[in-house]
Amino acid sequence: MKIDYFNDTLEDNAQVITPEEGEAYSMNGISFTFKVTSEISNDQLGVYEIKLEPYAIGAKLHYHRFMDETFIVKKGVLTIFYGANAEKVLAEPGTVVYAPRMTPHGFQNDTNEEVEVTLLFNPSQKREGFFRGLNETLSESPIDPQKYLKLYNKYDSFPVDIANMIPVRE
Repeated sequence: MKIDYFNDTLEDNAQVITPEEGEAYSMNGISFTFKVTSEISNDQLGVYEIKLEPYAIGAKLHYHRFMDETFIVKKGVLTIFYGANAEKVLAEPGTVVYAPRMTPHGFQNDTNEEVEVTLLFNPSQKREGFFRGLNETLSESPIDPQKYLKLYNKYDSFPVDIANMIPVRE
């Protein structure tokens, strides 16, 4: 077989995920739905729909070593902390916050309204395993900090303050 160095070979690999489709989980006032998974994107991109009930904490201040995270606020006002000094921004619908690797960031809903966010991870680093494990870990009472940290680290998440890493309000 002769290799064609001059023409592209087109493929039909598009995925269409409707609003009601995707693997979904709900816990501690947060729900998330997998839209574009590591399996679909060959581990290059993860797209997840996140809903935070009033006053829910998504994640305390943490960073990633090998992936970037992007927040796109669709509904409500999301409080996002970022940078070494944990600067705070109130992200309204349409706001995009990009947290490249090694940038501390965290997010929560500080309002009495639901917040909807699209989260993108690139590369995705099999992030679905993190969300599945998070569902298991945060469903336990009490939450085991060592198990939580082990899950975090396995999926390229590193808390800035290990003593304040569990996403609960004090």
